[in-house]
Amino acid sequence: MLAAAQAVGRPPGILRRLLSMAYDSLLLFAALAVLVLLPHVLLGAFAHRLVSPVIGWAHCFLVMLIYFLWFWSNGRQTLAMKTWRIRLVTREGLPVRPARVLLRYLLCWPSIVLGGAGILWALFDRDRQFLHDRLAGTRLIIN
Repeated sequence: MLAAAQAVGRPPGILRRLLSMAYDSLLLFAALAVLVLLPHVLLGAFAHRLVSPVIGWAHCFLVMLIYFLWFWSNGRQTLAMKTWRIRLVTREGLPVRPARVLLRYLLCWPSIVLGGAGILWALFDRDRQFLHDRLAGTRLIIN
């Protein structure tokens, strides 16, 4: 397994991945401000209606899904991943298809929300991969 992992590419360090995630969070915050907050504020100002919290959270979830689906599928890198020279590939080193990207995105949520357990998993994983990458059949490599 180690020889196959080396053929695919060297995994980035955990600190590098965490810094990339922090950068992506800043970019997503800006995107969410424009694509989620602004429409809801305008709706409230002009229609005098508030969107239910469930609709608001669903809208955020959908915007983030589209963001990651677009970048991980088409270029396999978000802007933060390009900056930190990280690429998303399958276990075999191939480009990631949209269905696998969707699976990775859905698995990221419990991995992060449950106290970062899926992130801490990388400290014990033999290939230093996050739990959601292990389960989705993806890996992060240095570009």
